[in-house]
Amino acid sequence: MDEQCRFCQIIRGERNADFVYEDDTLVIFKDAYPAAPVHLLIVPRKHIRSVNDLQEEDQSIIGKMVFKARDIARSQGIADSGYKIHINTERGGGQVIFHLHMHLFGGWKDKPPHIKLMTVNSDQ
Repeated sequence: MDEQCRFCQIIRGERNADFVYEDDTLVIFKDAYPAAPVHLLIVPRKHIRSVNDLQEEDQSIIGKMVFKARDIARSQGIADSGYKIHINTERGGGQVIFHLHMHLFGGWKDKPPHIKLMTVNSDQ
């Protein structure tokens, strides 16, 4: 884990987050600045900086993130109406917290609007 990483701090219990799921591999919590009625972050416990830093042995983590997104979408009641999963990679791709994570968006009554993610200082 990275001492300065916001998500590592959440995983260690040093920062508050509203968890909806956790196991030995992943934590899932509500985004502090939601861009949708349901906006959750799916975060591996292992500190991986970005998609660019994935190693061959991390394939199971990515697979689990996608399957857990599906399961959580079902439990949140948004699977049938539809949802989005999204990974930002590097600063030019919108990544502001440099710990791999996936966004799960859903819960719109109609067609979802274009999602504009809140830009936060990664040092906070």
